[in-house]
Amino acid sequence: MKQWWRRWSYEVPLAIGDALWDVLVVQLAALLDRLTVRKVIAFIPIVILVLAYYHRIPIPPELMLIGDFLAYIDVFSALILLGMMSRVTTILFDVKQSAARIALLAGRVVAHAQRLDTRHRRQRGAPTRPRRKPDQPADGWAYGGVWDQVLVA
Repeated sequence: MKQWWRRWSYEVPLAIGDALWDVLVVQLAALLDRLTVRKVIAFIPIVILVLAYYHRIPIPPELMLIGDFLAYIDVFSALILLGMMSRVTTILFDVKQSAARIALLAGRVVAHAQRLDTRHRRQRGAPTRPRRKPDQPADGWAYGGVWDQVLVA
């Protein structure tokens, strides 16, 4: 009798308490750890459907449409992301073209600056062109112009 009393007054309530602790605390905490916003949003239409078919509470059609919208939130989010990506690719294309134009302009400026040759200036005493040697000797020069008559006389 003592064993029976000990078992039903001590061990069984402890086993029930341990089972309740496991279900209501440990497993609930594990469920909440795995819970995401997506799962909560996916559960909202189910709640709306349960309320809609529970005939004592009238549900307006707007709530049903909100439930449908939340059910198709994945499709809407994919479309929104696709729209954003197309805008981002357009912006990146414009940035790429602008960078190419800036690089081309910089190359032209460098080439023009090298043509101006601002770094290597000539010395002031240096001749601008080398002197050309005459093709004919000094004896065979042809006199011309006004000095022709003076030199012949």
